[in-house]
Amino acid sequence: MDSLDTIQTRRALLKAAMVMTSGAVVSACASRTINTAMAPAPVPVPSSVPPIPKAPELATVAKVPGVPNGIRPELFKKAVAALNRHSMRIASHDRIAIADFATSSNNPRFHVVNLGTGQVERFLVAHGIGSDPSHSGMLQRFSNEVNSEATCEGAFLTADYYVGKHGDSQRLLGLDPTNNNALDRAIVVHSAWYANADMIGKHGKLGRSQGCFAVGENELAKLFERLGPGRMIYAAKV
Repeated sequence: MDSLDTIQTRRALLKAAMVMTSGAVVSACASRTINTAMAPAPVPVPSSVPPIPKAPELATVAKVPGVPNGIRPELFKKAVAALNRHSMRIASHDRIAIADFATSSNNPRFHVVNLGTGQVERFLVAHGIGSDPSHSGMLQRFSNEVNSEATCEGAFLTADYYVGKHGDSQRLLGLDPTNNNALDRAIVVHSAWYANADMIGKHGKLGRSQGCFAVGENELAKLFERLGPGRMIYAAKV
């Protein structure tokens, strides 16, 4: 078992470099044994990573061709504000993902938005058991607490890929006080059978994760291609 010092050291390294290449994280959703065969390959991390310079032009609602269809305007504005607020820590400002947890899990509520064109791709995504104890299909509450098995809200930075107990997965770094335990909790993006679309036909909703962003098994590769390391996911129930 990793010591607390080891976990804290790895967390500090990830915060400094944003992309990790190895190590184990204590998690309910991620494996403690990390396979070094990344899928897709991680971005190499130099020995010394300078701060990411601020983009010459920050994303603003005005620079997007209208609020994208299917995304609530107030949620979109909050997501863009979060991108601007964390701009120095987010390398790529071309696309963002917005998880709208105000709607049921039977809706494709994980929106990947191209900020240059306004194009949106949508995915089904599960929320955590601790966020919906009665399994209603609606997220009832967020939590940043360790062992809560709940979804947490705020801005996340996408980091490296690894292979864990759910197969190909992507680590996330929480950027806000409401989700700054995400790395220690191993809140990640992964696929799961209970997030497949056929769950809606059978049960009217998806199953629940342990706080991770779980998507359908046939959707993960496409989502990874759109996200990549160094982009923002914004999760909220506005």
